[in-house]
Amino acid sequence: MKITKTAIAGTLESSDVQIMISSNAQGIVIDLDSQVIEQFGKQIKKVVHETLAAYQITDAKVKVVDKGALDCVIIARLKTAIHRSLGIQHQVTPWEV
Repeated sequence: MKITKTAIAGTLESSDVQIMISSNAQGIVIDLDSQVIEQFGKQIKKVVHETLAAYQITDAKVKVVDKGALDCVIIARLKTAIHRSLGIQHQVTPWEV
């Protein structure tokens, strides 16, 4: 899928993450801002890459401002930003058990 417009999801509150996704012509670019980047930066980037891959997105710029969010929150916020960017409405998200 191709990102068509810039979209944002999340807040800057504690234990949350704000994600902005926009189009990019050359691959995936992740701009990560986190107070725990030394401890969890690789994991956060891995989660972002895996979520983008699930949507078959190969070209996007993703700005992540992390405030201590768990992986499930990062995934939910990124999926929301993707859906907003692609104009997807009322789609049932296949949640894992």
